[in-house]
Amino acid sequence: MSVYRPVLATLAYAFDADRQRVLTIYKDAASGATARSKYNGVGGKLEPGENVVAGMRREFTEETGLTATVYSLRGTVSWPGFGSDQESWFGFVFRVDAWTGQLLEQSAEGRLEWIALDRLLGSNLPMWPGDRHFLPLVFDPTVSSFHGVLPYDNGQPVGWEVDLTPA
Repeated sequence: MSVYRPVLATLAYAFDADRQRVLTIYKDAASGATARSKYNGVGGKLEPGENVVAGMRREFTEETGLTATVYSLRGTVSWPGFGSDQESWFGFVFRVDAWTGQLLEQSAEGRLEWIALDRLLGSNLPMWPGDRHFLPLVFDPTVSSFHGVLPYDNGQPVGWEVDLTPA
């Protein structure tokens, strides 16, 4: 039996002040990034000894220039076989409801862009195909938390199982 040793990461989706748009990053600048040419939330790998909140806040600031001040852990997603070498990832997914600071003009990771929530959830924006499974749950007021498994094979999702905790 193999040991499950996923890459631990955070992913954050920030609302603007009127809660109509969500901050995304379009991975156009990250050299060799597997997420190139895709819209995504802000985040990345946890560092050794770092808790998930500290990791989310660090990544959020590094990639956006903003400081998350009000946020909630919305859920978790396990992505077996997700990485470029089919490694597994485990993500802690946050919603950022308030922040301070000045948005960077350009992130080292890609272009920062505010996308209308309805467009993000209902459009054909280029993103990881599996994101369409959990992304609505990040913003669903009837869901307190979600915990899903989203296996990938050759860059494509091959299933989705989720447990929801109602609000």
